[in-house]
Amino acid sequence: MQKHDIFERNGDDLYCEVPVSFATMALGGELDVPTLSGRANLKIPAESQSEKVFRLRGKGVRNVRNGNQGDLYCKVVVETPVKLTRAQKGLLKKFEATLSEGG
Repeated sequence: MQKHDIFERNGDDLYCEVPVSFATMALGGELDVPTLSGRANLKIPAESQSEKVFRLRGKGVRNVRNGNQGDLYCKVVVETPVKLTRAQKGLLKKFEATLSEGG
């Protein structure tokens, strides 16, 4: 079997990693994730942690013997921003200070 750029396969199930912003992981939100048949919507609950795995039922590979559809497992990984502006860095420092104060 050929290696795929996005998915890894285990039986009828597919696995992928999806980059997510820190803000989406903290506040919650929705993402479009790739599937074999296009894109699917994945809801990220507020306060999700990096490397959490979400299951999308029926978005894997169809079994040729029994017709069952596998699942797609998406591991969300926090994407650290690069090339922050001075204002963005200041906001992050203020946010970090509130965490050390018990907020």
